[in-house]
Amino acid sequence: MAYEHFILFCEFKGLREEKKMKKSYCPIDTFINTVKGKRKGTIILHLFQGDKRYSELVKLLDDISERMMTKQLKELEADGLINRTVFPEVPPRVEYSLTELGKEIQPVLKVMYRGGILFEKHINTSLK
Repeated sequence: MAYEHFILFCEFKGLREEKKMKKSYCPIDTFINTVKGKRKGTIILHLFQGDKRYSELVKLLDDISERMMTKQLKELEADGLINRTVFPEVPPRVEYSLTELGKEIQPVLKVMYRGGILFEKHINTSLK
């Protein structure tokens, strides 16, 4: 059975484990594999500016679905980068904040942001 078919089988059967931070051959790969995903880096950068409610994050990142937002937040929480706090109110209020680990990687994400701007400039000049 091909690997892709095995993964589909496991997802269908509910056997696939939740994504958790895993050590890679190279620390750079470990970092990238942890923060890659639909707008995870952007979520972390927004949370560095302060705690955010779920609805605030949805408004800030309006280019992804709520389903994808929820998935990314769960993965970031499982990897220990963000905290999810549920307040016992009616209706329930949920806030997200960075953990100490999440705060530590913020400078790296800022440098990656600057690198992205550099690449975008290169792309724009090569299109002309």
